[in-house]
Amino acid sequence: MLWLPPFLWATVIFTLSSIPQIKVSEFTFWDFAAKKVAHVVIYAILFSLIYRATGQKQIRSFLLTIIYAISDEYHQSFVQGRNSSFADLVIDFSGAGIASYIIWKLSQVRQKKPKK
Repeated sequence: MLWLPPFLWATVIFTLSSIPQIKVSEFTFWDFAAKKVAHVVIYAILFSLIYRATGQKQIRSFLLTIIYAISDEYHQSFVQGRNSSFADLVIDFSGAGIASYIIWKLSQVRQKKPKK
């Protein structure tokens, strides 16, 4: 049952990646920025869900997230109006890395808290 949320989230990512072109704004800069921020957030969430499903295995979670990101970029190369981008892959990796770092820092804070 722990794998259901990451599976559902991966399905959401796949569905969004299947849309030929998503226009966020009429302004090119804001459209670009919104899409890149979305990549970071989407893959940070995916990492977090996989992290929970793997029993808090950080490296395994990161690798699974990266494998999915690679497969998603490959999938996009077949969608009309979309393309596969190494830059997007790096941004996806960043989202997973940011989530990994935040979880790691939070675990350090929890370990330092005195137990009552």
